[in-house]
Amino acid sequence: MTLTATHLFTIDALLGPVVDVGATPTGHRRVIPILGGVVTGGLDGTLLPGGADWNLERPDGSCELWARYELRLGTGAVVSVTNTAVHEAGAPAPVLTTPRFDVGAGGPVELRTGVFVGLLTLRPGAQRVLVEVHRVGVAGRA
Repeated sequence: MTLTATHLFTIDALLGPVVDVGATPTGHRRVIPILGGVVTGGLDGTLLPGGADWNLERPDGSCELWARYELRLGTGAVVSVTNTAVHEAGAPAPVLTTPRFDVGAGGPVELRTGVFVGLLTLRPGAQRVLVEVHRVGVAGRA
């Protein structure tokens, strides 16, 4: 069997200033506010302000990403996203993430089930990140 990845859409997120929570029992915590952005390529809409990435630098040197945010699509439907990753600090881009979607009435039903992978790329100096969202499948399966 061969796995496939189909690009579904891309999120271009504008980030706010990092809030440095500091040392906690589980590691060094930072909160990165999401100020808004756009969704393009397959799904079109906006990334709503108010989300954030609760980033944790763990004692073993790895980084844990846990982000929560909402997308308002061109249809008016809202999709809630939880996007997670664990990666080595300073790992080369892109970082692989695992987005999950909570889709309300009128939203894209194809996001309700399946396996999804995000490719997160920082845009240095621009206070932005790109997340390219792909559906993982099995070649030859209908």
